Amino acid sequence: MSWYDEAIFYHIYPLGLLNAPRHNDHEGVVHRLRELDPWIRHIEELNCNAVYIGPLFESVGHGYETTDYRRLDERLGDNADLADFVRKCHERGIKVILDGVFNHTGREFFAFQDIKQNREGSRYRDWYVNVNFYGNNEYNDGFSYDNWGGYNLLAKLNQRNPEVKDYICDVIRFWVKEFDIDGLRLDAADVLDFDFMKALRAVANEVKPEFWLMGEVIHGDYSRWVNEGTLHSVTNYVMHKALYSGHNDHNYFEIAHTQRRLEGFGASGKSGFKLYNFVDNHDVERIYTKLNNKAHFTPVHILLYTLPGIPSIYYGSEFAVEGRKERSSDDSLRPALRLSDYGDAIASNPATRLISALGRIRKENPELSYGDYRELLLTNRQYAFSRGYNGRSVAVAVNNDDNDYSMSLEVSGAQEYYGALGGERVPVRDGRIQVNIKANSGEIWVPLSDGRKAEALVAPEEIRIVPGKACDEKQGSGSEDGKRAEPEKAKESAASEPADRPLGKPSGTAPEKAGSYEEGIIAGLQEAVMALMEKNGQVTEQMRKDVRDNVYHDSLINWIKSFR
Repeated sequence: MSWYDEAIFYHIYPLGLLNAPRHNDHEGVVHRLRELDPWIRHIEELNCNAVYIGPLFESVGHGYETTDYRRLDERLGDNADLADFVRKCHERGIKVILDGVFNHTGREFFAFQDIKQNREGSRYRDWYVNVNFYGNNEYNDGFSYDNWGGYNLLAKLNQRNPEVKDYICDVIRFWVKEFDIDGLRLDAADVLDFDFMKALRAVANEVKPEFWLMGEVIHGDYSRWVNEGTLHSVTNYVMHKALYSGHNDHNYFEIAHTQRRLEGFGASGKSGFKLYNFVDNHDVERIYTKLNNKAHFTPVHILLYTLPGIPSIYYGSEFAVEGRKERSSDDSLRPALRLSDYGDAIASNPATRLISALGRIRKENPELSYGDYRELLLTNRQYAFSRGYNGRSVAVAVNNDDNDYSMSLEVSGAQEYYGALGGERVPVRDGRIQVNIKANSGEIWVPLSDGRKAEALVAPEEIRIVPGKACDEKQGSGSEDGKRAEPEKAKESAASEPADRPLGKPSGTAPEKAGSYEEGIIAGLQEAVMALMEKNGQVTEQMRKDVRDNVYHDSLINWIKSFR
């Protein structure tokens, strides 16, 4: 067992949260990172025990066009500020991982600048991929090179060059020595060279016990990346898509089917790999915006915290803030927030209180970190499963319907269970509990044993989040004038809602539309790909068409069809 097996992450995009200028004009160090001190306490109150923060290092814009890997971006502060932030997190038992942007650099990076100056004579010409001095680009460099996502702003490093590999490995050693970090999230891991990732894993094993490597991967057989030789985890984009569309379409079959497929990659439980689960992040729209029925905020987050994997909350989403992509801009997804605007959120905001309660429940029940997964009940609108570990099981039940639903669930480990959110006690009869799940809500049923008390962490009437003033009134600050623009309300999904299946239909029944799962998951993955492309600049219609038509050999559609 390692710290990351029981991690609950809080994700911070610092340039946005701290209202840094969009462009780095190199006007001197501004110690914005120090403003995160009160957030550390907030993170602890949410029962999160790990922070993913980044990008952090010197760049010219959004942070992913690195200029200097060894210097904190001066818009955020200096290296001492970062070391101090990590130390304060560690004092509260919070681990810290940073963004490792190693697939590409910015154009101001020293090696790229040397190529511009010395051209064919540069000793760094082989640090980048396919540098061609017979070509040119929109910057009129007099040469061309491979990039990420079609953006020459992001020059692709040659990860097979031993000098590049050694340089990046030394950067990781420097970050551990200088800042005492606990792991890395590898940007664009799905296009990193596998031998390069093996070298990073070797360094991870060297620098610090339980140093964690998690990669940004959109699609594919996740076990290609998650194994003993490369990474410990990757971003679970397929479940991200399933969680919001499974509620918007009243189709729990999509979520359950996605989990079955993930079980095929690497079984859940103590020995299985644990993917990085999320419902929103700095590249995709906020979950509260995406949900057609805002009351589904509750079942979505119950699943986030209880399905196999490592849950992550994106800053501000615990307050139910909204954020929609507008004109291909991610600005509304990365707003500046003042924590003082939410000082009493756990007491006054039911969304925040729910997130804090779910964190506590996960901490107190190892079944949710180490237990195997077993499906118990499945209809379009109701879904239940158990997580079993060391002879005990925790049962999870959610309901996306506007009516309550009663269900009988198989359990083990005690003669009585209780709802960990609402505190309701239910007896075990013949190995089963009979429970009532409120409309657009859910519950986590935990064995009442070992001296535990059946206490309500959330008032029963508040387990179901009702949209209103408590969730919506404080939207924080944003943009460079310090005021966050109100995003437009979420638009209703254009997709027609599938017809209900009869309640109580046997678990495992396929959706009525033969291609509905495949079509839905492909659309979600394409959306994620374009979201990542948009963070680096304008996406042309041709680029969108390439994604929609899957013109690349390693296409999304071929991957999905490989499951047949």
